[in-house]
Amino acid sequence: MIDASGPRVLKGHGTQNDFVVLPDPDGTVWPEDRLDAALVRRLCDRQGGLGADGVLRVVPSAHVPDAAGVLGDALADCTWFMDHRNADGSHAEMCGNGIRLYLHVLVAEGLLDEEQARAGVLVGTRGGPRRVGVGTDGYWVDMGAARPLGRGEAVVAGHTYPGTGVSMGNPHLVCLTDVAVESFDLTRAPGVDPALFPEGVNVELVNVLSAAEGPSGTTAHVRLRVSERGVGETRSCGTGACAAAWAALEAGGRSAGTVTVDVPGGRLAVEVTPTTTVLSGPAVVVSTGTLTREWLG
Repeated sequence: MIDASGPRVLKGHGTQNDFVVLPDPDGTVWPEDRLDAALVRRLCDRQGGLGADGVLRVVPSAHVPDAAGVLGDALADCTWFMDHRNADGSHAEMCGNGIRLYLHVLVAEGLLDEEQARAGVLVGTRGGPRRVGVGTDGYWVDMGAARPLGRGEAVVAGHTYPGTGVSMGNPHLVCLTDVAVESFDLTRAPGVDPALFPEGVNVELVNVLSAAEGPSGTTAHVRLRVSERGVGETRSCGTGACAAAWAALEAGGRSAGTVTVDVPGGRLAVEVTPTTTVLSGPAVVVSTGTLTREWLG
């Protein structure tokens, strides 16, 4: 019989942006020297591992070595920390889809009271503290204000597309285009200016379907595809949806509104104000199990 007494593991997604989730409520199962870049890559490998866009370690902030440095005075208010790794093993600052799934796991695992979650709680990330909560249709997260980074360009299949740099705690280059996003070949990462984005960047290719109104009374409606640094194309990107919504409104001369964002994996809503950005959407756990000692070696 296969030995299945290894550590617990969950698989879930937010609009098909999928993650391996590692519960570690006392910080002893996945210390930094065990959850190294090589293991993250193995976990995310879609042929040899579980397959995912990234890994989320569910752990108290007190057990994350760099939490104090990134959270500062907010450390005491962030009981939990989303220890997020990209599929290539690198640390990631923030993920809007991932943090909604993270909250879902906290509630489902009994680590956080649902009533408390409905009111909203602070979760630590490497992009800073983020308030997340249970909404009427899924989960919401206050992503903070979008911060412009200047103009840039993305090169896709030899063609250049102008874009706007936007920080959502992690860097984005949003390219609004009339070219149907379904037609782009994103099997290779778009080329970008390394001087503008020395640590890499997520590139969003965006069609504005309506600048005046969107479904269910929203202000605008966009469709996007995204190539994430350290991952490649993903079915969804929460921070990318926020960056795209902000850029679409800004291009129309507006600083506020609610934008419906269609991604290959589903639909998100982004409320933009001059002071913050709130992302709403679903999150689901697909399966639970254990990592076998055979695979872990």
